[in-house]
Amino acid sequence: MENGTDRGTERDAPAGRGAGNGAVADPATAGRIPLAVVVVDRDGLVSHWSTGARRLFGVPKEDALGCSAVDLLPVSGALPDDEETTPYGAYGTYDGLGPDLESSLDGRLSYPAAGRARLTVPEHDHDDGRIDVLWWAYPLVGPGHERLLVLAADTAGMRQDEPDGLDGDLAFERIAPGFALHTDFPGAEELARRLPEILPSMSVDESARIVSQVLELGYPVLEFSQNDRVPVTPDWGVPRRAERKARRERAARAAAQGLPVPQELADEAEDLEYAAVREHLEFLNEVSGRIGTSLDLAQTIIEVSKAVVPRFTDVAGTYLREQVVAGEGFPDGVPDTTTMWHRVAVEHTDEPGRWDDVVPVGEAMPFPAHTPFFQCMTSGQPVLVPRISEEMGHAIASQFEKRDIRPLITHRSMLVVPLKARNVVLGFMILLRHPERPLFNDMDRVTGAELAARAGLVLDNARMYTYQESVAETLQDSMLPHIPPHMAGCDIATRYLPGTLLGRVGGDWFDSVKLPGARTALVVGDVMGHGLNSAAMMGQLRTAVQTMAALDLPPAQLLRNLDDLAQRLGDTYLATCLYAVYDPIASEVHIANAGHIPPVLVRAEDGRSELLDLPTGAPIGVGGVPFEAVRVRVEPGDRIVMCTDGLVEVRGEHIDVGLATLCESAAHPAASMDDACDTIIRALNTRGGRKDDVALLMARLNGIEADDVAEWRFALDPIEVGRARAVVGEQLHGWGLAKLAHNAELLVSELVTNAVRHSHSRPVELRLIRGDTLLCEVDDDDHELPTLCSAGPADEFGRGLRVVSTLAREWGTSRTKAGKTVWFELTLPRR
Repeated sequence: MENGTDRGTERDAPAGRGAGNGAVADPATAGRIPLAVVVVDRDGLVSHWSTGARRLFGVPKEDALGCSAVDLLPVSGALPDDEETTPYGAYGTYDGLGPDLESSLDGRLSYPAAGRARLTVPEHDHDDGRIDVLWWAYPLVGPGHERLLVLAADTAGMRQDEPDGLDGDLAFERIAPGFALHTDFPGAEELARRLPEILPSMSVDESARIVSQVLELGYPVLEFSQNDRVPVTPDWGVPRRAERKARRERAARAAAQGLPVPQELADEAEDLEYAAVREHLEFLNEVSGRIGTSLDLAQTIIEVSKAVVPRFTDVAGTYLREQVVAGEGFPDGVPDTTTMWHRVAVEHTDEPGRWDDVVPVGEAMPFPAHTPFFQCMTSGQPVLVPRISEEMGHAIASQFEKRDIRPLITHRSMLVVPLKARNVVLGFMILLRHPERPLFNDMDRVTGAELAARAGLVLDNARMYTYQESVAETLQDSMLPHIPPHMAGCDIATRYLPGTLLGRVGGDWFDSVKLPGARTALVVGDVMGHGLNSAAMMGQLRTAVQTMAALDLPPAQLLRNLDDLAQRLGDTYLATCLYAVYDPIASEVHIANAGHIPPVLVRAEDGRSELLDLPTGAPIGVGGVPFEAVRVRVEPGDRIVMCTDGLVEVRGEHIDVGLATLCESAAHPAASMDDACDTIIRALNTRGGRKDDVALLMARLNGIEADDVAEWRFALDPIEVGRARAVVGEQLHGWGLAKLAHNAELLVSELVTNAVRHSHSRPVELRLIRGDTLLCEVDDDDHELPTLCSAGPADEFGRGLRVVSTLAREWGTSRTKAGKTVWFELTLPRR
């Protein structure tokens, strides 16, 4: 049976050749037979299925892994009841694998069990497709995930053996599997030494744990009678590595001396070379299946490291370019001595923690030109160091400052392989073998190069995916606004979720815009489609909405203009949009809809939620369709919830179900606005099936109390400027804002003076609003917006707005139906 590399696994070897006459005549000789190895995990699923298991049971590895062991192992198919002889000696009759093993698959086996079964395997070499199987099962305990180890063998190869002159068939019928402790027979040392080789690829600690349990429970044996017990050890089918090496050396010496190479050595050399090549190909094939299961860069690095330890090497250190780790591009050309390399993984079979302090993961360092690492990264070729000398160990250790790495690397065999893709070196792996393990050779160099090429391509795919995801995330974040949580008279919370299957870039957006009169525009839109084109279209529409909202266009007119703009941009894209203007003083929401799902209004008085009944309208981009706006009365504390259809639509489900869930979850009490958003997301996102982007905006409409608003009207007479200063000072003293009175009076004086000078007929209106800030607005009937200008020393006019810009927290202008509004804000003093 094979070890972790499946090296030379039962390759067409004569079954049971070691369990022949010699084995029976001399019980001290271990019986060598091909074994199948199966490991069952704690969930009852197959976690390891060896090459021998594939040949014995006729099930490919890819079909066996992860499947229920009960469905694969021969728990049924017992020998017929009409057998004339009792085929199991002292063990009696077994039903399939016997009730003990079958119960073990259900988690009840607490002791080793053995048995025999006759199976029908259509693809097996036997003419009738029926084979007899011997099996041994060991329950596994401990921290590992493995729960059951099953060894199995085909008895057919033992028919040729005739112990004590008995007929072969009769001898076969009397063979039974069993267990024996190491004190019961000689040959235990060899078996104990070879047991780790039949285990699947796992760490040294895990394999040692399992071996110790097998030794404690008893060796697998074949029992020809109650007195003849033969220990079972795996048969490789080809000589082991040391034997192969010795025979190759004999053939090479003969050829070097000009002597004819014995035919048996030549044939064996060819056979062994074939086995070695197949061993490496099987290893590469298995590694390829274990890496690249994820496009996550960190996960890929872990997969690559674990794929080579301990099967190919005992220590694997992975280094990547600094830019690769950061998800950035890097300059063309080969690396140099200034290139920084990040150590991203260290996998080893040494005792835990031995490498952690000396070579911690996450450290970045350059490598000088005299090191084999620099040679590998600049040439792009593997570098083989058969054994690290004391001198080389000292040179390498000098790179690690005060940490002495020499005890960890000296006298070990080292192979440095480049991780490259598309002729670019992304990093390299340092592979080290323990001194007692065979040195890396030229075949290992070729295998390492192929391994690195495959791993490099997988890493590059992960790197490119990470880079593109970072670009997409940056693009999306740049397009989505950073909305302040507090606007005049309302609190706002938002959420954005990218489509689960369609990347991070989409056409959904939300926004809020400050408007004159302490009003706030709330916007949610969705460009149909996905990807960069939709995101680009979304960016243009969002910018247009912000611009038109600043002009204080009514909602229906704004959507009309947005539709005209979409027509000019092209007829490729459509978009839905919901545009609402909240007036906290008038306690109303003025809202228009362009093909979007309606918002939800949650009433503060009784917690009732409802979908607002709005004229639906056509999507933006259809063209030639009128839009209507409605006004909805609201009360302080009411909440309005606006979202895109990706939150409520699920494939195969009517949208009304999602809208009903939205209403229900929006009405759920929450401690904060953020908690309320999270409640909605949880309620709608857990249904599954969501593939679209989601934009969610929630606003709590707090309103502004009448006592916090003061309004005056002034005639178009310069004498009114003094009265404006007086009433503003008096009001601020009444509000307890006397500290702001001086600056506020000065700024109001400048704005009212300009308004009186430029108004045509309508009186000038002045309004003060106390909220998070002190807002002052001056309205007149002149449509020309004032601008900042530079005034010379002799100029009589032009300094007013300069004063406003200097003293105000913010200021601005906007057109209205009747003219314009000029406003400024002052920060309230701390209490």
